[in-house]
Amino acid sequence: MPPIVDVVVKLGGGLFAHPAQFEAALAAIREAADAQRLLIVPGGGPFADTVRHVDRQFKLSDDAAHWMAVLAMDQYAHLVVSRLAGSVLVADPGETAAALRAGHLPVLAPSRWLRDADPLPHTWDVTSDSIAAWVAGAIGARRLVLVKPPGAAVDNSVDGYLHRALAAHVRSVMVPADQMSALRA
Repeated sequence: MPPIVDVVVKLGGGLFAHPAQFEAALAAIREAADAQRLLIVPGGGPFADTVRHVDRQFKLSDDAAHWMAVLAMDQYAHLVVSRLAGSVLVADPGETAAALRAGHLPVLAPSRWLRDADPLPHTWDVTSDSIAAWVAGAIGARRLVLVKPPGAAVDNSVDGYLHRALAAHVRSVMVPADQMSALRA
């Protein structure tokens, strides 16, 4: 069976603080989607930052913090769909395949899929980077592109669990949003 998508693009939540780069990244992703089958996995952005704040204040359980952060990714997915022409919200591999067949660019709201099959630890060491890595492997992608905020350091801008979540067949690359030529490539 062929993979559902060629590339998973994890759109970092930190881009939300850089509106021009956020919009430029969306344009580059839209352009890339014309040449290959993409799935966008959103970060958590300011929505996950709120969960972090609440966790510091109220000392949430690991499970509560995990699921709240995953729901933050769902919120960011809605934001992405509202800004990206031709995109559609999806919740699992079947909806992803259907969206691609219909000519849409799928944006994953991962909470439902993760509720059904969540192999990842529930800790702040596992962020949307690791979730995107797991999704890439589960959906058969050959590449994971992690789009980070402008100026992000290539070596320390991913979470500590990503390489364990990344399937052997998936090649990953981190691209700061201020390096649009690398993103387009």
